[in-house]
Amino acid sequence: MDTQRTNCGEVNNSHDGQPVTVKGWVSNRRDHGGLIFIDLRDRSGLLQVTVNPDDHPDAHRVAEEVRSEWVLEVAGSIQPRPDGTENPSLPTGMFELAASTIEVLNPSLTPPFYIEDDIDVDEALRLKYRYLDLRRPEMYKILKLRYEVTKFIRDYLDGEGFLEIETPILIKSTPEGARDFLVPSRLQPGSFYALPQSPQQMKQLLMVAGVEKYFQIARCFRDEDLRADRQPEFTQLDLEMSFVEEEDIYRLTEHLYIQMIENLVPEKVVPKPFPRLTYHQAMEHYGSDKPDLRFELPMVDITTVATKTDFQVFQSVIKNGGKVKAINVPDKGSISNNAIRNLNRMASEVGSPGLAHIRLSPDGAVFSPGLSLDDTLLRELRESLNSKDQDLIVIMGGPERQLNSMLGAFRIELGKFFELIDPNYLAFCFVTEFPLFELEESSNTWTSSHHPFTSPQEEDRSKLDSGDYGNIKSKAYDLVCNGMELASGSIRIHDQTTQQKIFEILGYSEAEIHSQFGQILEAFQYGAPPHGGIAPGIDRLVTILSGTDSIRDVIAFPKTQSGTDLLFGAPSLVDGAQLNDLGITLKND
Repeated sequence: MDTQRTNCGEVNNSHDGQPVTVKGWVSNRRDHGGLIFIDLRDRSGLLQVTVNPDDHPDAHRVAEEVRSEWVLEVAGSIQPRPDGTENPSLPTGMFELAASTIEVLNPSLTPPFYIEDDIDVDEALRLKYRYLDLRRPEMYKILKLRYEVTKFIRDYLDGEGFLEIETPILIKSTPEGARDFLVPSRLQPGSFYALPQSPQQMKQLLMVAGVEKYFQIARCFRDEDLRADRQPEFTQLDLEMSFVEEEDIYRLTEHLYIQMIENLVPEKVVPKPFPRLTYHQAMEHYGSDKPDLRFELPMVDITTVATKTDFQVFQSVIKNGGKVKAINVPDKGSISNNAIRNLNRMASEVGSPGLAHIRLSPDGAVFSPGLSLDDTLLRELRESLNSKDQDLIVIMGGPERQLNSMLGAFRIELGKFFELIDPNYLAFCFVTEFPLFELEESSNTWTSSHHPFTSPQEEDRSKLDSGDYGNIKSKAYDLVCNGMELASGSIRIHDQTTQQKIFEILGYSEAEIHSQFGQILEAFQYGAPPHGGIAPGIDRLVTILSGTDSIRDVIAFPKTQSGTDLLFGAPSLVDGAQLNDLGITLKND
């Protein structure tokens, strides 16, 4: 470490009049007809450098040549800025460095975009020159926060008696939900490793091994279609414990997150304790298993009331087996007709064929065209929604699953439209009791809602034998924040008989079970303890804590939404000799 160097952003009163040496990048250069100003930037911040041709002509000659992003070493003395030139918005804005010498450590080409925050530049260009993008203070701040998050996790779990244990990256391909990335073996031609979708089986085997408390900051890989919040490789906190039930996992996770946020981002507001919703409650009231609880506006089933109306739209929906649901928006009953038109447009954008509304006021109710309720029905509706005068009621109908999806999405848009979302509010919740199985309608086969190692609820175990698979609740749970799934976990199956039964229900043959899962079934015969865990995503967590819109902003070198690495040009073709070594021949279309 350079003990002679002072960090640009750390200059303060104690440096006044002192000689210092700073090193960094030229953020900006201004020539004021002789006197040259250079804003020098390092990771700690920005410092203004002044170069006077009368005092130090050699330094001035160098300063005349430098341009943005050149790397400099500047020596001189710290002095207060002249009156009226201070910059109170900058931590070092009361001082400047009067340069006596300047050494160019490295010149720079003109960058393809400005190295500053709030730039309006295509993301593809940012990713191609990611090493420049990361120079921006905003990006460095995110990288630092990510480091602090993982360090806090390690320190916290160390205090709770956990061991951090690495598990292999090259493993066996097993069906766990997504498509594997495969790695061909040169020493066993025709055979392949897989990159782990998660260390699921390995952490369970560590529980069989008697570790009891395991974690790692794990790299995971899934060859699946990408979205804004998904990357082909991602990082998660992988955590497993023996001799636990759901409450133990909830308690540990909640305490970890609350303490982390209070220490690292104290400006964020976190409700305590985290609310808990069953999967059924989340779908019924919010239309999603990832409910956004930063604002209220729950969905309420008003089918009973709608049945009693003469409104043909409601009658048609109910006749076809659908439901009618409503959302009460407090204190918005006086919105304009133009606002109502905007709400109708929003409803159409989420796929709804229509939206009914009622604007309440002390003088009566204003109904959307075609809808009317007598005083008795209106009173019944208001009681079911806890509505008061000046509230707005919005109503949708349709097949239940489709209705939940549409009205749930519309609810989110209502929160944005009426500005009900506090950007510093972190609304965590646990969603519990997910279905153990889901029916794949196209093939009429059962799949796991979470993964095949998830334990059923005790009261539903008998349904494994009765064939009532669609009504089995699991000991699976998600941690959700602001409408984003942050973690999934479950209490695992730890006995061979139940695990074998689950595989059979999922349609695996005896040979497939032995080939793909034989190692864990065999391990369960050697005294496997009850165990469970959770796997919070690090990328999504830092995205929320940093307030950025894209998961790619919190990853040092991310892929595009199509899975391409624009910096290194991956994926790419490889040399034919490499393919020959692996025994691989490419098929030409």
